[in-house]
Amino acid sequence: EVQLVESGGGLVQAGGSLRLSCAASGFTFDDYAIGWFRQAPGKEREGVSCISSSDGSTYYADSVKGRFTISSDNAKNTVYLQMNSLKPEDTAVYYCAADGFGLLPKTYDYWGQGTQVTVSS
Repeated sequence: EVQLVESGGGLVQAGGSLRLSCAASGFTFDDYAIGWFRQAPGKEREGVSCISSSDGSTYYADSVKGRFTISSDNAKNTVYLQMNSLKPEDTAVYYCAADGFGLLPKTYDYWGQGTQVTVSS
């Protein structure tokens, strides 16, 4: 059974940092792209960043380029999202997902339960 478990969310002031973790199990980590997505109240789910576990290629939404960094530890089957210089507009529930394409949420088959990130001004 494929499982994805996010952690690391919380409340932070604008300009602060958080690191999200996504622990994966139930599949061969190297086979899938892993993505981070977020959904704010009243808005559609949007892609934030993704990484190819096989070659480490990374992609970012324009809104987070230069502030967020995605990385993976294949030995631990874990993907991280380091978020720096956080802004109030980054407030959302953040999800990790596996087995999809790029930053397109509808292409991903497996999802975690989400972790709340709140950035205060």
